[in-house]
Amino acid sequence: MAKTNPVRFIQEVRAEVSKVVWPTRREVLLTTVMVFILASLTAVFFFFVDLIIRSGLQGVFGFFG
Repeated sequence: MAKTNPVRFIQEVRAEVSKVVWPTRREVLLTTVMVFILASLTAVFFFFVDLIIRSGLQGVFGFFG
């Protein structure tokens, strides 16, 4: 592996960092809100799936037990 001059390395790193497009405050806020909304919807969905499975199993075990 070829060694790189530390000064050149820093220059290349700065050049690459300058290419990064940082999100705006509004974009960060919107994506954060969307994550919380989707996490909440997922939690509600799995709550109802769990409730249905639990009720079904209780019915089956109540019938046979």
